Amino acid sequence: MTGMKIVTTEQMRELDRRTIAERGITGEELMDRAGAEVAAAVRYLAGISRYEETPVLLVAGRGNNGGDAFVAARHLKDDGVDVEVWLAGEADAVSGDALKHLSRMKSASIPLRELPTKRDWEDVLESGEGGGGGIIVDGVLGIGISGPARGPAAGAICYINALAKRNLIVSIDVPSGMNADTGEAEGDVVTADMTVTMGLPKCGLIEPRAINHVGALEVADIGIPPALYRHIESGKELITASDLRGLIARRPRNAHKGMFGHVLIIGGARGYAGAIAMACESALRSGVGLVTAMVPAGIAPIVAGIVPEAMVHSGLEIENGSLSADCLSRWGRGINDFDAVAIGPGMTAHEQSRVLVEWILAECRKPLVIDADALNVCAGRIESIRKANCPIILTPHPGEMARLMATESAAIQSDRFKWARKAAEDTHATVVLKGAGTVVVAKDTPLHISLTGNPGMATGGMGDVLCGLIAGLAAQNLKPFDAARMGVYLHGRAGDNVAWHSSQAGMIAGDVIEELPTVLRELTIR
Repeated sequence: MTGMKIVTTEQMRELDRRTIAERGITGEELMDRAGAEVAAAVRYLAGISRYEETPVLLVAGRGNNGGDAFVAARHLKDDGVDVEVWLAGEADAVSGDALKHLSRMKSASIPLRELPTKRDWEDVLESGEGGGGGIIVDGVLGIGISGPARGPAAGAICYINALAKRNLIVSIDVPSGMNADTGEAEGDVVTADMTVTMGLPKCGLIEPRAINHVGALEVADIGIPPALYRHIESGKELITASDLRGLIARRPRNAHKGMFGHVLIIGGARGYAGAIAMACESALRSGVGLVTAMVPAGIAPIVAGIVPEAMVHSGLEIENGSLSADCLSRWGRGINDFDAVAIGPGMTAHEQSRVLVEWILAECRKPLVIDADALNVCAGRIESIRKANCPIILTPHPGEMARLMATESAAIQSDRFKWARKAAEDTHATVVLKGAGTVVVAKDTPLHISLTGNPGMATGGMGDVLCGLIAGLAAQNLKPFDAARMGVYLHGRAGDNVAWHSSQAGMIAGDVIEELPTVLRELTIR
């Protein structure tokens, strides 16, 4: 399975043109579908973040994005939402399909306020009008912008950003002011909590420089036939729920735990029991049938107490409280008796860890997730990963990637796509480069990017959760690349749900684990 192709603005315009010309769908209909999807996204956001009773202010431009906003306003009013539309320009300057929907919006008795100059926007900001703690929809500028925003559009963007502390911001198609192909901001750009992009994601939205402005990215299906974009050339794809559904089969009524895989998770050390425990909890929440943990004897009772559903085994440990290099070879169980293996959470980096990891690389024939200090001890030894006889998933954050690739974290962050691709080619592994805009790539695949997740996930234990989740999915007979894509999506989506209904600042890794069953429901029948 593949992800959703990421396209240029020119490719998107051509898809719109062909849909209208070849499929008999009018531009007015496409706009109506786009606006309806925006309204649906606003309702979803209002519900999950407890903003159901708050007003919605839609800020519209004179072009097609404004037309989408006019439609969204009408749909929201039909749902009983208190809506108002402010226009960055004069109504007489609106034309085409947007004008048709402006007329329909006026017929629905939705208040419209015209603010045709930048000074008008500065005045309403100074007066404190509008945006009293609800949702603001940004429909000012779309994918056709060239150069910095000017005039009333620039004023509207500054107004929206000034009210971001008290309101949730939803951008239509692209945050106003952003170059949709490059993600660059040549002037003022809206900083959105969510962007609802139409048809297919645009190249600029997934660029690292754009992520702070895009927020959570939702892709709206406006009815462009898949046959029109199936053969588009694109080296990047977005990981979405629609592409992941069906990877996990529906469970039969006579199911038992032996049908859903058995994962082994290796790690932990004195003072780091929590890391391996969270990896085990996360794996259990993936739907896997059985989880076994191999941990140093000194922390085994702690881990077993935290995760009673896991089978926790005491491994030989060395003086510093970490696992001995021969903990598995003396265990009496074969590493290939399991359906997937993960190593690294809480393990600590030292010579015994390095020997243990290299033993596993030589012996393992099942999908293997390598995380945290298990990655750190592989620095300078990429060939041992490449020569392994099992499918491997590497899950580095930028610092771990830098050590693995013998470079600096700043270099990794300056071109995340390049380094993720290089690591996949050099190691022959599936690579998950974590961070804002997590990248998943294997040697012969397009780059897959996830825009689920948020800054609240920048806290201890989140990587352990992702490691266990991916390993649990891999044990359920998913291909390693699919397990990585699904794990990244679910992990970020769970974090987003926690942020919406609670907060980013107060989020901890355990909150994400608890939310996993809810977001897994999006991808499964039951």
